[in-house]
Amino acid sequence: MISTPRFLQKLLVTALVASGVAHAAPLPQAFTDQLNSLYPSVESLYQDLHRSPELAFNEHQTAAKLAALAKGLGFEVTTGVGGTGVVAILRNGPGPTVMLRTEIDGLPVLEKTGLAFASTVTTKNAAGETTPVMHACGHDLHMAAWFGTAKLMADNRKAWSGTLMLVGQPAEETVSGAAAMLKDGLFTRFPKPDYALSMHDDASGPSGVIMYHAGAFRASSDVVNITMFGQGGHGAVPHETRDPIVMAARLVLALQTLISRENNPLDPVVITVGSIQGGTVANIIPDQVKLQLSVRTFKPEVRKRVLASIAREAKGEAIAAGAPKEPLVEIKQGTDSVYNDPELIGRMVKVVQGAVGPDFVKEMPSKMTSEDFSQYGLQPGVKAILLHVGAVEASRLAAATKAGQPLPGTHSPQWAPDFKPTVINTIKAETAILLDLFAEKK
Repeated sequence: MISTPRFLQKLLVTALVASGVAHAAPLPQAFTDQLNSLYPSVESLYQDLHRSPELAFNEHQTAAKLAALAKGLGFEVTTGVGGTGVVAILRNGPGPTVMLRTEIDGLPVLEKTGLAFASTVTTKNAAGETTPVMHACGHDLHMAAWFGTAKLMADNRKAWSGTLMLVGQPAEETVSGAAAMLKDGLFTRFPKPDYALSMHDDASGPSGVIMYHAGAFRASSDVVNITMFGQGGHGAVPHETRDPIVMAARLVLALQTLISRENNPLDPVVITVGSIQGGTVANIIPDQVKLQLSVRTFKPEVRKRVLASIAREAKGEAIAAGAPKEPLVEIKQGTDSVYNDPELIGRMVKVVQGAVGPDFVKEMPSKMTSEDFSQYGLQPGVKAILLHVGAVEASRLAAATKAGQPLPGTHSPQWAPDFKPTVINTIKAETAILLDLFAEKK
């Protein structure tokens, strides 16, 4: 990853958008007319996917649906890549190879949208527990757009030349599906893409507004599990114990100083203690407490330092409390930060402006949420960009902003994107970008 100062990234993007490096031609009218005719099928697919979500690495029916659709369009389709992943290849003469990815998994969330096609699915999770399932992050919308774009590209092969690679990726919500597909030969068994593209819906923007950010865009994500060991005993005689609950409480506060006093304020870091488990009743001091942390960073060097410092703080609190043994610190590395190449972003902004109109293309800030799409751009020779698309009806978003009342966002049981304008502009943007990239000569 090349680290470019933020002000230079903005200058580069601005210069490229203003220059003639990229074409601002509108999407051909034939594509727009075809999209209008195609829309009912896209909406029907979305509703079907929404009412039948599946959890990570269990997306068997979802993958089968995408595979059947791609086969029907003339793609060479392979299933079971990286577990439940789908790879569809359309070879259309000489030119670059471009990958369009969609995620296919849902979340363990009980849907509360009230939609006529709301999910009522329940399933067993990895622990064998019954859990509800919902497409609470918009992956159903992404898949519907993926199909719509594939259909336009397949029906207009005379308009482009190259190899289109469609990827239906499992387990994005657990940030493990991209790595699983790469390990299973995604870029060795199949053509290695010159470019990789993905889109994600977003609750912070008006419906259909394509949003971009050059440079580090989405944060890396790691999970840290910590077990603090103490010496249990009666709650009435705490002096005869070594209380791990107190150790854990002090650790929660100490961890925040890693951000406020050890980290450069210009290098964003988030440490969230999402779970503390210890004890059974009020008058018993337990002998151990378990904490689960989510850690988000952008820079690899910051990530390494923060994870090491978390382990240091945990050990320090144990020593200070006279604990009988060192805490157990387990780091489960998740995924790396998404990095959008500034030059490619500048070029694509101009292209998307031509497809959806300048008023529907906006710069957005980076986000501390994570996306394992990052793994594709880390592969040598692959330029990858992740764009977002606003998915909230404009007047509703404006009213909520004015009132200072946040609306339900992704991962909420009430998340329901404003589908039609969002998916139409997503398809337009994806198609325009693909056409531009395929215009290159190799």
